[in-house]
Amino acid sequence: MQGITNMENKRLLSIDIFRGLTVILMTIVNNPGDWGHIYAPLEHAEWHGYTLTDLVFPSFLFIVGISTVLSKPSDDQFLKSCKRALRIFLLGLTLSFFSKIHAGEYTLVLRLLAMALATVAFLGDYPLRRQFWVAVGAFLLLIGLCFSGLTDFEHVRIPGVLQRIAVVYLLVSLLHAYTSLRIQVGVFLASLIGYWALMYFVEVPGIGAANLEVNKNLAAWLDNYLLEGHLWATSKTWDPEGILSTLPAVATGLAGLFAGRYLQGSPKGVSPEGGSPEGGSPEGVSPKASILFAAGAIAQVAGTVWGWYFPINKALWTSSYVLIAAGWDLLLLAGLQATVHSAIIAERYWKPVLIFGMNPMLVFFFSGIIPRVLGMIKIGEEGLTSWIYSHGIEPFFADKMNASLAGALIYVLIWVVILYFFDARKRYYKV
Repeated sequence: MQGITNMENKRLLSIDIFRGLTVILMTIVNNPGDWGHIYAPLEHAEWHGYTLTDLVFPSFLFIVGISTVLSKPSDDQFLKSCKRALRIFLLGLTLSFFSKIHAGEYTLVLRLLAMALATVAFLGDYPLRRQFWVAVGAFLLLIGLCFSGLTDFEHVRIPGVLQRIAVVYLLVSLLHAYTSLRIQVGVFLASLIGYWALMYFVEVPGIGAANLEVNKNLAAWLDNYLLEGHLWATSKTWDPEGILSTLPAVATGLAGLFAGRYLQGSPKGVSPEGGSPEGGSPEGVSPKASILFAAGAIAQVAGTVWGWYFPINKALWTSSYVLIAAGWDLLLLAGLQATVHSAIIAERYWKPVLIFGMNPMLVFFFSGIIPRVLGMIKIGEEGLTSWIYSHGIEPFFADKMNASLAGALIYVLIWVVILYFFDARKRYYKV
């Protein structure tokens, strides 16, 4: 499989831990035992404002930016970036197609075959150019099906989390490979200020004055105009991972890119983790951790102040939200830089988190498939997932909120077992 690596690869352990914490939180948020009983921090803000859950997605994009800097340069960088972006996009689009595949009593079998084919095609290890052309062909086929007029596929959601990650990765990786820091900073500022100007001053066709209301703002209009019928099922007329709001999402990726550039500039003879190159204990807190902490605090203040005029909003991915989320990411990264000094510390104290951080795509893709497959297996009137929860978890808790959280944590523990299995065999999957 593509991306099978080992821990000897030169990578920042703090980034793997950061990624692992983000994947674990994502898994908890996306898999409660009961969607009707969820603690407030594990739900998205209704509109303006943010919760812990609203910080998950921008953390992925922030890590994309850091990883772009740390990845090995390639002579075929343009092709490699396009290939990787296409494969990430297609994994997300494949998840959107899953519930749209119908074949009577053979539906489950056909869906599993489609997912197996996608796994081989988009996570498989074969020559770069072949990967690219397979991805191009699959992209044209799936987009073609979306607009083919076939009833089963007329409402397949095209935007999505992995799809946005793909677009942001492509743009950030190309900016990193082919432009200077000055241009990157310019794009960062232009995307934040430009998006604010568009949302605040451009009239919404058919609606009127610029506004930030649900379903009436410029981003919602553009989504519905270009992708009508292929948007988030909950709203049907706009998408939280829509077209226009991807502009400031690129700034989130660039914030990670700047952090990665800073971390990469470790002085000779000093580990980026803050300790000695040999993995010994550091003398005091890493200077880099202090700078990251200061940058995070500044971003928090800037985001808060801008939020008074351009409200913090995850669904719109407002510019203030970009700064707030980047601020929290920098603070977390600073904390990890200050405490994770060596591979010994990482292995001893962070191993359960590390295995999530080293196999994120495996968790992301299959944690979207497994609940859907289990939901199709019926015991009476209930899907298998629901039956296990209602008979094997919920009865042990007096509080339904705790039962729901326990369901999510048990699912995380199942993934811990799976990931330890792959880690023991040094198998790490990437696109």
